[in-house]
Amino acid sequence: MEELFAIRQAEFIVSAGIDGSYPAPHPCEIAIVGKSNVGKSSLINRLTNNNKLAKTSASPGKTRLVNFFLLNKAFYLVDLPGYGFAKASKTEQKSWGELLERYLQSGRVKHLLMLVDIRHAPTQDDLQMFRYLIYYNIPYTLIATKADKIAKSKRKPEANKRAKELGAPPFAIPFSSETGEGKAELLNRLGQIFRDCETIEKESQKE
Repeated sequence: MEELFAIRQAEFIVSAGIDGSYPAPHPCEIAIVGKSNVGKSSLINRLTNNNKLAKTSASPGKTRLVNFFLLNKAFYLVDLPGYGFAKASKTEQKSWGELLERYLQSGRVKHLLMLVDIRHAPTQDDLQMFRYLIYYNIPYTLIATKADKIAKSKRKPEANKRAKELGAPPFAIPFSSETGEGKAELLNRLGQIFRDCETIEKESQKE
């Protein structure tokens, strides 16, 4: 049986704004995106076993910058600003949109984890985000958060239904930051992405 990919070390590196002052790139950079309050920070903290690594808040719209975390001293996990925060001003929403788009256009991100709420059909903002990542040709994995909020028997079917509603193949990983459900599956996915990045980097160095 394949050993579970483990995150043994995690540290916050920097927050970047619209000026694009990102840290020096790593061969592997995985970003997390989703609407406000979908559970991005909680997912990061659960994956890294560190409840204080990413700031969480009961108030949506907490993440307003591009936050870089270095995991295992080997790859970046990047927390992108949540979108679709209704109480934000139009100017603020536009600024967040520009921040997201600038990052996606940078060519840095190798894989994107898109989070959707398992309980609800995707919003218009979710649909637009999914169109973005298809447009920029970014490989992705869909994560259906808050899985503990619905019956266990419904979790897989509802997660896959959310993916289908986005226009993706009908597969998403049900995940709960409260119980840790889906953590092992997501860690293995991260391990696979990291190994793929390493292979691509080695091949490029040979050329």
